[in-house]
Order: sequence, then C-alpha cells, then structure tokens
Amino acid sequence: MNYDVRVLGRSGYLSLNAVAGIDQLGTIKAEMPRMIELTEFDAGARYADYQAGSDKLAAYGIAALVAGGVAAKAGLFSKLLVLLLAAKKFLVVLLIGIAAAMKKVFGMFGKKDGKTA
Repeated sequence: MNYDVRVLGRSGYLSLNAVAGIDQLGTIKAEMPRMIELTEFDAGARYADYQAGSDKLAAYGIAALVAGGVAAKAGLFSKLLVLLLAAKKFLVVLLIGIAAAMKKVFGMFGKKDGKTA
C-alpha cells in the first residue's frame, strides 16, 4: 500500500509517502500527523507566507492537486491529444494500405481465367 500526503508550500508541495502493508494502515494514519508537524519549509517559502498580488496564482486548486488534475491543467492531456491526432493520420494511411494490399491478394484468388468468380 502507498499512503501519500502532500504538504503545501508557497511555490510547490512536499510529497510524503509511506509504503507498508494494508495491515499497517492504522499505524500510518496515527503517525502521519506527527510527520507533517516535523515538516518545515524555509521562512518565506511556507504556504502561509503567500503574498497576494505578487505571487503567481496556480491555475489549479487544492482539489485538482489531490485528484491529479494538475497534469490536465498543465497541458499534458492537450499534448497527448495532439500526439493521438497525429497518430490517427498515420493509422488511416496504414489502414488504407492494408485494405489495398488485401484487395490485391484476395482479388487474385477470386479470379479464374481472367474473370472474377
């Protein structure tokens, strides 16, 4: 089991991971708050040090960070879509080539004395 906790900072986050068996989940849940308390950012880099107006505001919220929506907001899925669209053109050309080859091969088997059966 992987138990992941993210501690937010002013310009990013720190990911704390606990890897253990599922039977140790209770222990991990009990100890993780103490681990979070031991986590410190430098002065000025803490989440509480945010400066409205001068700090860049993230394009995603905390819910998106937790849900994994950061990749979507960062443009990962749009880049993947462009790649898939480019691959689609290649696949269409490939399928047309395969269909033409099959027509030629199976067309040869269907002919008798220059006529189609």
